[in-house]
Amino acid sequence: MATAGDEELVASKTDGFKVGEKKTVEEYAKLVDQEDESLNRWKASLGISSSPALHVDPKDTRRCVIHSLALEVPGRPDMTIDLSVPGALESLKSKPFSIKEGAKFRMKASFKVQHDVLSGLKYLQVVKRKGIRVSKDEEMLGSYAPNTEEKTIYEKKFAEDEAPSGMMARGHYDAVSKFVDDDDHTHLKFEWSFDIAKDWK
Repeated sequence: MATAGDEELVASKTDGFKVGEKKTVEEYAKLVDQEDESLNRWKASLGISSSPALHVDPKDTRRCVIHSLALEVPGRPDMTIDLSVPGALESLKSKPFSIKEGAKFRMKASFKVQHDVLSGLKYLQVVKRKGIRVSKDEEMLGSYAPNTEEKTIYEKKFAEDEAPSGMMARGHYDAVSKFVDDDDHTHLKFEWSFDIAKDWK
């Protein structure tokens, strides 16, 4: 059943692009070509290495686990939401946080990949004010191999953004966000809210 924001939270598509054939981590690891430096660089960029994989509970079928979300503002402590805490997602909507008008900020996510290669992870976000959409954003986060003992967690910083400013921009905003991959599989979807204020609170 479709929920609020589903029709707006759709990733953009590139004409003619088709998702490639799926391979396991073992199959990717076997793609060894001493002469093909670009292939070896590509495998390294995915995080495919000889380091042992992290132990994963076989009952946990999730391929991507978002551990935390944070708002990073120069000169201020990060505002971090630890998603492993019960009720953390629910509190995002009921307890809005404040952003100073005109402030520069960036979001960052910490996450773990397990079981298989995660292809084309994206972050989608729709922001509304009084029910009217004011922005839609899409951030490509990339493709990742399952985490290993050497690399236990991934952290991705988003592009820098700037809060709107002026009397008309101040007030309450509601947002819906989700993490989705090339297969259109949603790994996390949540509603949250924030206030644009004249100063930090």
